[in-house]
Amino acid sequence: MSDTPALSVVVPIYNEAVTLRDSLPALRDALERLGESFEIVAVDDGSTDGSGVLLDEAARGEPRVVPVHLSRNFGKEAALCAGMETARGRALIVIDADLQHPPGLLPEMVRLWHAGNDVVEAVRRDRGDEGMAYRLMARTFYALVGRSVGRDLQGSTDYKLIDRQVADVILRCPERNRFFRGLVAWAGFRVAQVPFVAAHRLGGVSTWSTTGLLRYAWGSLLAFTSLPLRIVAWCGLLMVAGGAVLAVQTLYNYATHRAVSGFTTVILVELIMGGLILTSVGVIAIYVALLYDEQKARPLFIVRRPIAAAPPAASAAPTAPRGGPGAPPPARG
Repeated sequence: MSDTPALSVVVPIYNEAVTLRDSLPALRDALERLGESFEIVAVDDGSTDGSGVLLDEAARGEPRVVPVHLSRNFGKEAALCAGMETARGRALIVIDADLQHPPGLLPEMVRLWHAGNDVVEAVRRDRGDEGMAYRLMARTFYALVGRSVGRDLQGSTDYKLIDRQVADVILRCPERNRFFRGLVAWAGFRVAQVPFVAAHRLGGVSTWSTTGLLRYAWGSLLAFTSLPLRIVAWCGLLMVAGGAVLAVQTLYNYATHRAVSGFTTVILVELIMGGLILTSVGVIAIYVALLYDEQKARPLFIVRRPIAAAPPAASAAPTAPRGGPGAPPPARG
């Protein structure tokens, strides 16, 4: 495959041997119906159930399947990053291996990309049979992350089509603790949404446990936003304000001879010391939040390239080295 494909489909895989024999052919068939050149970058994230062997078998029979084997289980975010670095396409599509992200959305996503949108994201219309507690936690998580990027992330998924320039921006972010959905939202660009209802798994069970999901959500929140630190600072400020009100009440009781002897002094000393401590913690939290944001070293600004006209169907796309985030991407086709 010397020519740059139009589409690179990145599929993170962890212990999906039960589904791969069906999902990879189904994904390939859906892509062939699009009439676009493509590659499937399948990233084996240290699977222990033979998923890697199945990927190699698929690659021998289908040269458009590009297997990437990680040395151990590094997590989904690392697998996505490895797939994006390997992908060569003018647009990248991230999709789950169990096909709960329906390939039937691909024609509409590609159409919206050709229409000039840099990001086309599939958004869940509902959360299926998830429990009330899980829904509440999900809404809280997306509300906090969405607040930090100024976008509504409710229903957001990893099922996205992103233009090459968006992928290059994300790969330029050097932070090690990553959150793909948040980074795509932070990058900005023109976004279109396609609603969907998650399909049932082809087989097997999800490798995500409730504990694992909570750990992933908490880690993603801490990795992406300094909002928890700023919440600490605001809580300290509110407590100081509440202490000031209590001090006024205490002094009023003292002036009107309603206070117990010696009690006024104790209250005021505690309020003064508590206020100083909380204020100091709040100031430290703000500085730590600033340091946290600085150490990520994200680009200070992002320049969006104008959309180029689609080349004639017979023209060949220029060759680009695999996984080169620094190389200039070809024009959109």
